[in-house]
Amino acid sequence: MAPQPERGTFRFDKYYLVMEELRASKAPVTEHAPDPMPREWLEAVHCPDYVEQVFTSTVPREKERRIGFPVTPHIASRVRHTNGGTWLAAQLAMEHGYAANSAAGSHHALHDTGAGYCVFNDLAVASNRLIAEGDASRVLIVDLDVHQGDGTASLTTLRDDVFTLSIHAEKNFPARKARSNRDVGLPDGLNDDGYMDVLERELPPLIESFAPDIVLYQAGVDPHGEDKLGRLALTDAGLERRDRFVVAEARRRCLPVASALGGGYGADQRAVARRHAASMLAMADENRLYPVAIPRR
Repeated sequence: MAPQPERGTFRFDKYYLVMEELRASKAPVTEHAPDPMPREWLEAVHCPDYVEQVFTSTVPREKERRIGFPVTPHIASRVRHTNGGTWLAAQLAMEHGYAANSAAGSHHALHDTGAGYCVFNDLAVASNRLIAEGDASRVLIVDLDVHQGDGTASLTTLRDDVFTLSIHAEKNFPARKARSNRDVGLPDGLNDDGYMDVLERELPPLIESFAPDIVLYQAGVDPHGEDKLGRLALTDAGLERRDRFVVAEARRRCLPVASALGGGYGADQRAVARRHAASMLAMADENRLYPVAIPRR
């Protein structure tokens, strides 16, 4: 676990708290520590000059401000491992049906810079590698974080083998949205039933028409009504309905699901961590298997 940087506003303590909550649940969680993402895999998606800046901790201050924290050697190592975690989760999901990365979901990272607490875009990098390695021909990214996945959308916009669905709060960050393959902007204060109406309308026909080989799921818990940076009004029960629905729709079609942690913010980091852990456990239960949780380094 890398120490929290001395500058920046992002709270890093939720990641070890998520693992504490998973262990306290008494579910027989199998933990895997991922290898760091190879540099060449990152450079296949991100600008090599930017990758060099991260690896050497020479990210310009203006980019660090856009990211939200300084990119120290500890952070460079962390993001390589969290990107490797999403890749490993995808591999394990193809074997077991479902696996979770207990970090990452860095959907704001762009080609030549990070943004919004995201350094490298693990969803885009993993999708590219799954296809390059021949593990999948088509990858569906389902992004249900409260914020639009602008980085993922921009990094995959020219591809016809990666489809991005983003269902997000329309008036939330980023102010300037990218164009996903399918964007659904939601009004402020939308509740559980309203949210599920949208998800049930959008996801099943999309899976049928795109016919992916795997689903990468950005499972942010920031649509919760108590989230510090969210504008929606989902409850704990609503988040569970959402997560179970995503996995059930995929598994009905024998599709593996690999989830990434995504956003979740609040003064009570234990409460946020509890939501993330509950999300993973609900998806594992829906899959009838236990989650594979990949600790953040």
